[in-house]
Amino acid sequence: MDRRYTASWPSSSWKRRLGGHLLLVLLAFLSLASRASAQELVPGAFTPAPVGFNIVTILANINSGEVVFDSSAPIEDATARIGLAAIGLSRTLNLAGRYSNVTVVVPYFRAHLEGLLADEFRETSRSGLGDSTVRLGVNLYGAPAMTPKEFAAYRPSTVLSVSFTVGLPTGQYYPDKVINIGTNRWAFRPEVGLARTRGRWTIEGDFSTGFFTDNTNYLSTSTRAQSPIFAGQWHLIYTVRPGMWVAGDGNYWNGGRFTVDGVEAPLKQKNSRLGLTLALPIARQQFRIAYSYGAYTTIGGAYKSLGLSYSYAWLGRP
Repeated sequence: MDRRYTASWPSSSWKRRLGGHLLLVLLAFLSLASRASAQELVPGAFTPAPVGFNIVTILANINSGEVVFDSSAPIEDATARIGLAAIGLSRTLNLAGRYSNVTVVVPYFRAHLEGLLADEFRETSRSGLGDSTVRLGVNLYGAPAMTPKEFAAYRPSTVLSVSFTVGLPTGQYYPDKVINIGTNRWAFRPEVGLARTRGRWTIEGDFSTGFFTDNTNYLSTSTRAQSPIFAGQWHLIYTVRPGMWVAGDGNYWNGGRFTVDGVEAPLKQKNSRLGLTLALPIARQQFRIAYSYGAYTTIGGAYKSLGLSYSYAWLGRP
């Protein structure tokens, strides 16, 4: 049994062995609200599971610190406190014989920002729904589609996976405001991930590119475009005891230069975050605590982030 996962399950031996792997399912779907963003650190995002499982995840996250805007927005010396709550629903599937999963996430934000707008001190608050995301992930190597009984005998080794995330412009957006929760555009993020498990250690890495449509209603009359963002993240996971693990996390993303009405901003994003994640299991539930900070930021949030997520999994109909 992989020492990272433990749970209780009644009756037959294969069900008991499956219970020992049950939290595999949960790992893939924690902290999902921001998977469309290159900024988030999410260990276990490509972890396989048996087909037919449903996972509901509730997430809360608090961010605070400096926010650096590009020159197209006349904002300086900005700081922010951002609270995030999100709910996600996932389903594991058999796609052409390969393990796959589909996830829908709806976030809600409450934020306060202050700084200099055109050299005058301003502060503002926003609260409302953020942009929802839909993600489809497929394992190409190392984990075919498995029934619960087949999955009971599965031992993780090397897994190669791909995913595609779509960000929907469902968030609150005011065309006449610089600060908004929603982005008023679509986002698309293909991603490839690789995980290798040996004993108590797991090494993970993934690479992605984010593409964006134009916001044609920026400040009511302008068009704001953004170039692609190229990102990578990596995780080193150590199993403390069955079902309990800790991960060291890091990422880096580059690109995303903004253009407003054809005028290109002088800077592009070259940012990096570092963090730690702790997973604590209780039967078919899992709690995850994560902390990260902006190690290097040219544009975006150089904030400190503390998050808590809860997941529950069940087999059968949603």
